[in-house]
Amino acid sequence: MRVCFRSAVDPRHLQAYKAAHAKVWPEMLQELNNAGWKDYTLHLGEDGLLIGIVECDDLDAARARMAVTDVNSRWQLEMSKLFPPSETGPDAGFIVIEEVFNLEDQLAAASNMTEGNNK
Repeated sequence: MRVCFRSAVDPRHLQAYKAAHAKVWPEMLQELNNAGWKDYTLHLGEDGLLIGIVECDDLDAARARMAVTDVNSRWQLEMSKLFPPSETGPDAGFIVIEEVFNLEDQLAAASNMTEGNNK
């Protein structure tokens, strides 16, 4: 499944956030991969809006697998300095965004309908 989520980085710390994500710790990268995070991208707006897109079998399970790793605890502690103050950590504050359009799915459905009409 592909999941889109949003969060917000403190606009005062955009450059630090970008710098941290330009060189994510190799151990963190490996743990994300081990936990099932695939084709994971983050997109950051000038106002601090953070959009993430990830492929995974189950987002809650992938997040739970990361939550028990030492490297994730250390990474989240570092990242928490770049987010607005919150009672939850940066990774716990993600808000999942519902997908309402998928070009490939609709093209496939339209193609199947056209092929069915030609028989």
